[in-house]
Parts: sequence; structure tokens; C-alpha cells
Amino acid sequence: MTTTPETLRKVYIETLGCQMNKADSELMLGLLSREGFEPTLAMEEADLAILNTCQIRENAEDKAYNYLHRWRKLKSTKPGLKIAMAGCVAQQAKGDAFERVPFVDLVLGTQNIHQLPQLVRRAFDEGATHMVAADKQKERSTFDYFDALTTPQIRQDNGVSAWVTVIEGCNYFCTYCVVPYTRGRQISRSPESILQEAQRLVAEGYKEITLLGQTVDAYGHDLNDRQVDLADLFELLHPLEGLERIRFMTSHPLDLSDRIIEAIATLPKVMEYIHIPMQAGDDEVLQRMRRGYSAQEYYALCDKLHQRIPNLTLSGDYIVGFPGEDEAQFLKTVYSVGRSGIYAANTAAYSARQQTPAAIWEQRYAEQRVSEADKQERLQTLNDTITKNALARNQALVGHTVEVLVEGPSKRNPLRLTGRTRGNRVVNFETDHEPMAALVGALVGVTITEAHPFSLFGHHTSVSV
Repeated sequence: MTTTPETLRKVYIETLGCQMNKADSELMLGLLSREGFEPTLAMEEADLAILNTCQIRENAEDKAYNYLHRWRKLKSTKPGLKIAMAGCVAQQAKGDAFERVPFVDLVLGTQNIHQLPQLVRRAFDEGATHMVAADKQKERSTFDYFDALTTPQIRQDNGVSAWVTVIEGCNYFCTYCVVPYTRGRQISRSPESILQEAQRLVAEGYKEITLLGQTVDAYGHDLNDRQVDLADLFELLHPLEGLERIRFMTSHPLDLSDRIIEAIATLPKVMEYIHIPMQAGDDEVLQRMRRGYSAQEYYALCDKLHQRIPNLTLSGDYIVGFPGEDEAQFLKTVYSVGRSGIYAANTAAYSARQQTPAAIWEQRYAEQRVSEADKQERLQTLNDTITKNALARNQALVGHTVEVLVEGPSKRNPLRLTGRTRGNRVVNFETDHEPMAALVGALVGVTITEAHPFSLFGHHTSVSV
């Protein structure tokens, strides 16, 4: 496919789901830039439209197909438009997706992103349709198609904070989760490749990077030719001049080693924020989920973290209505929010995912199903508890000055700026600094004057703290 600046095609990407999907979308834009495509935020201008899908829950999968059916109308008025379905739903559905969305031209799974250029060339140069690249790779000994040396991403962020994928996949096979089936077994990227990407980001002016992985604290476990872990990555990246902050997510409780904890406690650029899902507060439910730890073991880990890392902010994930969960077991999950010191959490009512053990249980044993009404009631109760706790923790910051990395103007009020604390709390604030835009990317001191459950408001007091 040959293009000139006058004939550049345009690509539109809609990303659903987690930060990993966002990083994948940036990678796809980078790959397509080499094929003569430039990004557009207006779908009606696009020659290629890609939906990067999420399958973590049933409603997420339904949402993906609803998006595609809405896109069908645009394609009917613009026959030259090519539509691609990418991401986790595509990885699971493979060629069967065309039965539900026959107007889609290609299906691209999470493990085959590197094949996107050849599929797009076929679609545009040969007019090929109904192409599928969603087979699992039998041998994945390297992370080469995420190599920053050969595939620069086109970032879709604020120019201040960037995602860096360091490990892909998961080895745990929790009974409710599709990640091992859609993302494959865990495979770590080389430290050299990660460092190269981080160096390039810093040279481009980024101040913060977030190291990504489904189980990011398992980084390096599969690198048999060397002894390296997440703590080594922190130490490798920490000296980069111009890099102000290092974050990481998502952690698994079984992989958060003392060595990693010590690195967080002692390296100033590593933020005091850890996202560490518990999923349920009852031991029997945790065992049925195949999480590998008890509630007391999780609490002991949280206690250790709070004791070793001052001003730590914890967040997590919870699932309510797991097959067989009764009211008493659910109330242990509610209790766990306060007991573990969680500030915020992603919560969801359980939904069965194809081919997972929990979905099979629900199909075979009707008595194990929790009604949708009970699921929604429990979800509301849990969310109310999390919101109450979050407000109390934020109220404790009123009157204090916190360090904020400024990300840009507030979306709701362009006369204010927004950023995040070291503990990942969102702060909107006013400033007398002129020009206001000069503060973007700076670390500033903000005195907190108002607290809301999941955001803070304050006034800028100094350029640094």
C-alpha cells in the first residue's frame, strides 16, 4: 500500500476496557502510521475504523457488538470504509464474529496485533474481507511485537503520563476470568526494550509512566535467562533525568514480594499507590474463585504495606454475586473495604464468561446462581460503602498541601487545572499563575479546600513541594 502526504488515509480507533487495551490501541496507531494512516477523532472522516473490545464482563461484550451495529449505518453511506474488530472479544469470537457482524472486514485478536499491517494492506489493496487473525501463538518466547525499538506507539494521552506495557497475559486462571484465554500465558518484555521506550518518552517530555500488566508484579518470572523482577525495573528507570513519577498496575497479592515493597518504600519516584484486587472477603468464595489466598492473608499483606509505606493509597477490585455467594459471605466483602484500608475499587456484579469454570457451574447447578436483583442490591451496598470510605479519606486531606502532577485543563472547567497526587487522587484546582498552561507537566503544591468521594479541590500554592 503506497501513500503520499496528499493521500494519507485516516484511522479512527474506539477503545473499550482497561489500560492494557488503551496501550494496545496506541500500538496499533503506531503500526498503521507506517502504512500511511493518520489518526482522526472524527469517525466520519475515517477510511479505517477499529473497535478495540473488552470481554471482562458480559455487558462489555454486548457493548462491543452494539458499537459495531451503530457503525454499520456509516458504512452503508461510505462503502469504502473498512471496519476492524480488535481486542479481547475478537480473540474469543474469531471467525464466529462475522455471524453477528457480517459487515466487519477483519477480526484481530489481542495476540496478533503485529499482523494488523498485512491485514490492512489486503483489505485496501485487494479488497479482501472477513479476514481473521485471532489464533493463539503456540510459541511466544519474546515480546517482540511490543518492542519499542521497532514499534513506536502514537499516544492518545495528555502528553504528561504514558502507559508502558511490561508483561502480557496471566498464569493464574481464576475461575471467573477470561484473561488467560484472551491474552494468553504471561510473557515479560525485556528490560532493555522497556528502558528504550521510557527513554524515548522522557525525551518527548513525558513526566510519568505507568508500567502495565494483568499481573504486573509477576514481571520477570518467565525470563529464564536472567534474574529480574519489578523491583529491578523500578531501579532501572528511576535514574532517568526528567522522569518524575513511576506507577504500576495491576498487582496480584501472591506476587507482591517484600523486595518490590521495599523498592516502593525507598525509591522516591515510585508512587505510594498500589492497585491490588481482593475480589471477595470470604474464604470459601475466594477458594472457589481460585485466588490462592485467604482473607486473613490479604489483610496481612495490606497491613504490611501500610506499615512500610507511609501515606500509601490502596485500590482494588471486587466481584459480588459470585456463584454460591450468600448474604453472610457478601457482608464479609463489605467489611473488607474498611479492614484493608481500600480507598477506591472497581466493582462489578458477577457475569458468566464463556469457557470459565464458574460459568459451567452456573449452567449445571441452578441453585448456585445469585439472582440479578440480589447482585444489583449487593453491588449498590458495596459501592455505597466504598464511596463513604473514600469521602472520609479525602476529607482528612482538607487543609493539607499535596504534590500534584498537572495533566492539563479540567474537562468541566477550562479555567481550572487538573492532576493527580502521588496516591493517584484526582485534584482540580485554581491558580493565579500566568500563563496557566505553563504549569502542565509541572509538580505543584496544591492546598486542599474541598473533598469529594473521588476527587479533591484546592488552590495552587507553589511550583513545587
